[in-house]
Amino acid sequence: MIDLRSDTVTRPSPGMLAAMTSAPTGDDVYAEDPTVTELEQTVAGLLGHEAGLFTVSGSLANILGVRALAAPGTEVLCEAGAHVARAELGAHAAISGITTRTWSAPGGQIDLDQIRALVAPDLGPYFVTTAAVSVENTHNFGGGTIQTGYDALADELDVLGLPLHLDGARLWNASVASGVPVSAYASRAAAASVCLSKGLGAPIGSVLVGSAGLIQEARVWRKRLGAGWRQAGVLAAAGLYALEHNVERLAEDHAHARLIAEILADAAPGSVKPDQVETNIVVADLSGVGKSVAEVIAGAKAEGVLIGGVGATQLRLVTHLDASTADCRQAAETVARLLR
Repeated sequence: MIDLRSDTVTRPSPGMLAAMTSAPTGDDVYAEDPTVTELEQTVAGLLGHEAGLFTVSGSLANILGVRALAAPGTEVLCEAGAHVARAELGAHAAISGITTRTWSAPGGQIDLDQIRALVAPDLGPYFVTTAAVSVENTHNFGGGTIQTGYDALADELDVLGLPLHLDGARLWNASVASGVPVSAYASRAAAASVCLSKGLGAPIGSVLVGSAGLIQEARVWRKRLGAGWRQAGVLAAAGLYALEHNVERLAEDHAHARLIAEILADAAPGSVKPDQVETNIVVADLSGVGKSVAEVIAGAKAEGVLIGGVGATQLRLVTHLDASTADCRQAAETVARLLR
């Protein structure tokens, strides 16, 4: 099977497995795992922050980061398709008592005018108070788009005294594609999360970064939620290996995504705009094709290609380090035949 459902399906390489099996470990609940500590300090430094916290998932890193910025009964603003609103199972409301209000924009982009209209820092005792704004970069369901207007939003929030939360699950993709250092993005946010188990190819884990005080609070909440872990250095070692070996090669995934987009656009004009595929995610709109998402997914699977759906008419294909140029071309040609 050629699996392009997500970049989370990657498996550790021999070199990564060797790093994992040789990692020094300790009890991380006692903050005594040296490899976890090294990962947290490394990622915090790369992202321009004081401290970091290793978590089992990006969703948990976001839950902890948002909760550190917003009190129960307040709200966070985000784009309607953002992961924090759409794909974390209502955790911010269910666990933290935090609601969301959203703006909608093509590709999940920042829209300053809409955000200005939504912000309610203090409208009296009958209105929910806006506590923070969350931005996802790259935007998953927007098709792996890189945020524009990011610094302008950060500047405006600084004036308003509102913190910015950055869901940087694929921040290294944004950085490699744009040439903007990850620190230039993450340092503008009061709390930022980055994922190691997507394009970077680690088997598990994300890191939340922020001030030392914010991370100390997040560490308490991680334990309170039952997510403290012990000798996690075997997992942290995979993250360190990924940071050393797998960042620059993300450009290959981006090239593969554009290749897929070009093949699909040729088979079904209008379904994809290749020039808008910026990173490693291709979203194809089937509304004008006459085929259902379920039909195409099933047909592709029957021919040895796994892909996903992210909407009533939208297919998603995600490139990654375990899918070669030949794999991506074969997958795209298989889907193209089905679309024709």
